[in-house]
Amino acid sequence: MPGKLKAKIVAGRHLPVMDRASDLTDAFVEVKFGNTTFKTDVCHKSLNPQWNSEWFKFEVDDEDLQDEPLQVTVLDHDTYSANDAIGKVYIDIDPLLCSEAASVISGWFPIYDTIHGIRGEINVLVKVELFNDLNRFRQSSCGVKFFCTASIPRCYRAVLVHGFVEELVVNEDPEYQWIDRIRTPRASNEARQRLISLMSGELQRKIGLKVLEMGGNAVVGYLQCFDLEGESGLVVRAIGTACTLDKLSSGSAPNTNTHMPVFGEDMTSTSGPPTPFRALPTTSSSLPPFSPSKPCSRQSSSSDTDLSLTPKTGKNTWVPFSHLQEFPFFTLTSFPPGFLVHVGGVVSARSVKLLDRIHNPDEPETRDAWWEEIRQEIKSHGKALGCHAVVGYSESTSICEEVCILSASGTAAILNPRYMREGCLDIGITDHRFEEPSPPSCGFCHIPYDELNMPFPAQLTYCYLCRRQKVPDVLFTTINLPAEAAVTGKGCLIQARLCRLKKKAQGEVNATAISNLLPFMEYELHTQLMNKLKLRSMNALFGLHIQISVGENMLLGLASATGVYLAALPPPGGIQIAGKTPGDLSAEHHILTIQKRINDTIAKNKELYQINPPELTEEVLGSPVPDSRQRSRLFRSHSESSDEVSELDLSHGKKDAFVLEIDDTDAVEDIHSLLTDAPTPTGFYSCNTEIMPGIYNWTSGVQMFTSVRVFRLSNANLTNQGLNKIFTDLCENLLKSFYFKLRSMIPCCLCQLNFTVAVPEEELIQVGGFRTSLVCNETEEQLQFPLELCADPSSANCQPASKASGKNSASVDYGSFADRCSTWLELLRLKAHTIRRGSVKTISSLERSSPLPEGRSRSLRSNRSFGGISVTVVKMTPLSFLPGTRIIKYLGIINMFFIRETTSLREEGGVSGFLHTFIAEVFSMVRAHVAALGGNAVVSYSMKECMLMENPNKNQAQCLINVSGDAVICVRETDQEPTPSTASI
Repeated sequence: MPGKLKAKIVAGRHLPVMDRASDLTDAFVEVKFGNTTFKTDVCHKSLNPQWNSEWFKFEVDDEDLQDEPLQVTVLDHDTYSANDAIGKVYIDIDPLLCSEAASVISGWFPIYDTIHGIRGEINVLVKVELFNDLNRFRQSSCGVKFFCTASIPRCYRAVLVHGFVEELVVNEDPEYQWIDRIRTPRASNEARQRLISLMSGELQRKIGLKVLEMGGNAVVGYLQCFDLEGESGLVVRAIGTACTLDKLSSGSAPNTNTHMPVFGEDMTSTSGPPTPFRALPTTSSSLPPFSPSKPCSRQSSSSDTDLSLTPKTGKNTWVPFSHLQEFPFFTLTSFPPGFLVHVGGVVSARSVKLLDRIHNPDEPETRDAWWEEIRQEIKSHGKALGCHAVVGYSESTSICEEVCILSASGTAAILNPRYMREGCLDIGITDHRFEEPSPPSCGFCHIPYDELNMPFPAQLTYCYLCRRQKVPDVLFTTINLPAEAAVTGKGCLIQARLCRLKKKAQGEVNATAISNLLPFMEYELHTQLMNKLKLRSMNALFGLHIQISVGENMLLGLASATGVYLAALPPPGGIQIAGKTPGDLSAEHHILTIQKRINDTIAKNKELYQINPPELTEEVLGSPVPDSRQRSRLFRSHSESSDEVSELDLSHGKKDAFVLEIDDTDAVEDIHSLLTDAPTPTGFYSCNTEIMPGIYNWTSGVQMFTSVRVFRLSNANLTNQGLNKIFTDLCENLLKSFYFKLRSMIPCCLCQLNFTVAVPEEELIQVGGFRTSLVCNETEEQLQFPLELCADPSSANCQPASKASGKNSASVDYGSFADRCSTWLELLRLKAHTIRRGSVKTISSLERSSPLPEGRSRSLRSNRSFGGISVTVVKMTPLSFLPGTRIIKYLGIINMFFIRETTSLREEGGVSGFLHTFIAEVFSMVRAHVAALGGNAVVSYSMKECMLMENPNKNQAQCLINVSGDAVICVRETDQEPTPSTASI
């Protein structure tokens, strides 16, 4: 399907001075797509040139439209020497390739240089015209939409969920293909950025082709990663969940406050092959009720090149799924009620590989085989748990020199067989686990494996809610907490941190040493998690994410999860300290002291997190005798007699203690680290899931923070204990900095708190974190400063003039980056001076502080004035939604890779100044691209890669950042949907 790409260069502003004699610039622009390049005229002696060029037209194939980015290069014209580069802009064309996408990309884009950062802005207009054809053997996947969100997008319903898709592409890394004597940093960095953009586009196209073969039209939970293997090469990988999505009409759009994806049923009723994943019933009145006897199918049609995302009933191409995985993987982490029948627990696999050089980029079989081994191991673990699927699945790598650690993890689960394709799974309706559906509040906690042949030792009891099936004493998962789960009290963030030194080595010796350390590190991380979970009197972990990073002389491990108390699981017993020298009075006294501190901490945590589970023993004994029908359900058991069940009912008050033995120095260190965890300040809550368990009243006050800490080890004689303390302090200080920045927003919650750890160089530890803060509306009045700055510092309550643009091709005004930063800094100083004087008002919510007249549409993109400069703000959040808002349109995926290098590190404020300036520039470029698409928010934002390489002796540093997210248009929950001219640009 060929197409025509048209680009127009309008103007530039705030360009840097390139001519020392005149303090001006002779700027012109090169526009390149594929092998075709156009140039604008030279605009002499101006820092704000006006080109107003003609439309540059590129006639290309659809394969190139997906693979290639549009390159806009701004240069300074020199008559007697080579033209000087000012900077570049890469524009992804993929968001324009869907029929419901924006018709034009129009806006001010920051001009980015890998050496100097942002150097002005350029106004560009881009359009795409596609010509449909009937070629069945096309090489593109135009029309397949990609979503970073790990749940069904909010204005869609899932007609079908087909299963797991994965792909990877490999190439040589330009950074290592240059001769050092002739290498220039800018040329190498730009070659690398361009290659990664090409590989990213090729990867999306290949994933999209697989989705089309399955009969889908979207990829949900899309996770793309870059493996920088150094001299071995460069690998770009992606995984996701193939789906068929149907756009919901505005009248049937679900309420975002439910925080649940919407599944619907296929509308077709013709006969054909059964679907790989039956759809769930939806509450929307416009959709038919679920009918288990009604098969869903697709029929072949010659219109397979149609770009429409909304499936046409009975007309979409349907390919039989003989290749569908027997054991499906799902990258989704949030599911609708009834989808998860049982959850078995976390399954993970790790492998250490020695990197070999990529000789043929067209044959990535070696890397494919590595990941296939990992997935097969995950499948075997899942089957051992009696499960037939893995949900919340993710993959990651850690590379140091020629050694690579491959990691994969997920949650083994049993899915409702009504929603699975017949014959795909070895489970039928005759299975005893589905004879009577379990209550949704506790059913997913019931064990899926046979209690007589358990794959690991565990203490089982009958469910504390339904009293019908067995549950474990503790549950670990990688998914979000199901919305229907019965939770007692509130949740909290739980982290386990671990460092281990290793000897420097090369090749197989190094790989063997790492392989020997990995199992013990993972065991210790799980032990820490279990200890901290018991200390908080909780019994389940959700959103578990374990990272193990490898360096030349150390391994770092960081595990993050959200702890909760599930009412269906038994209450955790206390923590009992035991020693091996009972005759030593001093040791006994020490043990008693530690025991008292632990008991006091558990009591305080119960009060802090409001964990007061009901005493089930009294409830059972004091309840009236149930009738025969209820009694048969109450004492139902598949493997034990009723006498054994009765005995179990009478012993619920007995809770075994969790014993920790102090047998060596490491154990004492573990106990001390357990007790010295810094408590969360009063008024703050933190979790690494989207929803904070136990708290559901939020205002729309949302802020996202990103912070990175780098620590250089100075002591060469560090021990494991000393290294652990440094690493723990680094993570704690990062959390404390978040609390300090948000102290004015109490009560508030840090949601989707993501930590990344890396060892980029020898004796260098890097910890990064980003999260969204939500203002909690627990109290009637709360102290909260307005999140929006205004130009008048004397006003204590700034009112942003929010409005939705109604112009079809209105360019988005972003203002000068430098001017904007200096203006913000000045306003922050004035605001701090106002705060110190005490002139702060209390408001109950942001809704009350910024009212709008009735009937006026409000979007989140606020146009604010800073000294006459209009600034458009695009909200960014790692959540898949914005509280108090409704997503009305997804504009496409944002997947950007940036490189920044400096030879004046000290002059730029050291590592901290260089790194955070770069992150701020990345924010501005992401916001500019989203605004040019007509969006006002980025959801599911993540920074998947942040690699810093520093050479303080040469005053040099280099940083690589990869960010992704979904560009969306949001309106407030109480507002009407904007007109079509407002929603698209």
